[in-house]
Amino acid sequence: MRGSDAVSGKLFSYVSLEKRVPADHPLRAIREIVNATLVAMSAEFDALYSPFGRESIPPERLLRALLLQAFYTIRSERQLVERIDFDLLFRWFVGLGMDDPVWDATTFTKNRDRLLDGDIATKFLVAVLAQPQVKALLSDEHFSVDGTLLEAWASTKSFRPKDGSGPPPDPGRNGEQDFHGQKRSNETHASTTDPDARLYRKGQGKEAKLCFMGHVLMENRNGLIVGATATRASGHAERLAAQHLIEPHADRPQRITVGGDKGFDTQDFVAEMREINVTPHVAQNDNGRRSAIDGRTTRHPGYAVSLRIRKRIEEAFGWAKTVAGLRKARHRGLPKINWQFIFAMAAYNLIRLPKLLGAAA
Repeated sequence: MRGSDAVSGKLFSYVSLEKRVPADHPLRAIREIVNATLVAMSAEFDALYSPFGRESIPPERLLRALLLQAFYTIRSERQLVERIDFDLLFRWFVGLGMDDPVWDATTFTKNRDRLLDGDIATKFLVAVLAQPQVKALLSDEHFSVDGTLLEAWASTKSFRPKDGSGPPPDPGRNGEQDFHGQKRSNETHASTTDPDARLYRKGQGKEAKLCFMGHVLMENRNGLIVGATATRASGHAERLAAQHLIEPHADRPQRITVGGDKGFDTQDFVAEMREINVTPHVAQNDNGRRSAIDGRTTRHPGYAVSLRIRKRIEEAFGWAKTVAGLRKARHRGLPKINWQFIFAMAAYNLIRLPKLLGAAA
């Protein structure tokens, strides 16, 4: 018998959101870890809000929603709020009931900006790693560092002389700007759209773009990110950020190792690592120069292991740029870029934890 296509509305629904989500859905394991993490961060949230006044969006729901934005490659917060409104899986993960109203996109954005003040992204990353089942997966002896370029939300047309000189762009919303043949540098020019962005090229023969740099520290046992930060783009930013990220883990009697690519093979970086009781397992850059890494390091079998494992750090960069939407930044200004990058690294850890915890069990 053919079924009817007629729609008959019902006044009540007796199926809860909890029952609509499959028992084996990967978000269930992630939500369990996220909820435990958010409970541990309650004191940090209390410090950001006044005890009086009208209630705002709970920070726990803000962070769960932002995780969904990273997991499902949602381009904007306006689209995210719209998706939460009609997607029952999103409502369940965020913590909204079937009939609960969804926030206005502008209200959501203003409440999200409040989290910048408390450095919540870094604290969230640390709190996830501090969960007992996650902490058991981490190595405290062997690490890797690397950096990547994050394209800024600014056009090269906005890179104008700081003194106001230069011809104005053609009239119109996106007027032509001819800068060919001009000598432009970060010392004399700045972006009018995002002054924190810097003109930088990845290598010889590559085009220069306005961008930032994201840096991560990975533990080598399971490839989880244990530290992250974003900086202005420069030739020294990778090594300075690497030193900043590794120092908290070097405060222990035993030596630790840190792997890196050829960009870290400099006399200064190697000397600084050895000074803080860290063995630098960085690739030798001996192309027409003398490498700072000699036989004292390369003769050990662990050196070759570190060089092989350090390449896994590119998986985090690839996921962040393709899935989490960081190939081109959605925000402007270093504080917001730094927040977005660190939070994306926390989301990367969470997306990998169900499989790792299942294997450990």
